Amino acid sequence: MKRIVNDTKLIILLCLTLGFAPFFPEPHILGKLKWIAGGANGMNLIDWFDVVLHGFPFILLIRIILIKLGVFGKK
Repeated sequence: MKRIVNDTKLIILLCLTLGFAPFFPEPHILGKLKWIAGGANGMNLIDWFDVVLHGFPFILLIRIILIKLGVFGKK
């Protein structure tokens, strides 16, 4: 049985949709990351939740890439 968190195609789809939504004028996650890089002045709890929500698909994608590269392989 294949777990959803290990489904590469689904994770890529999540990155392209939830991760980057809304797309205009710039992807939401990029705006939040710029805000954090600028010192995160004025960020409220909802803004941090937004970063987690839009960033989680990318964390799962990085996890899958590291597993496929053998970083988390069995010893």
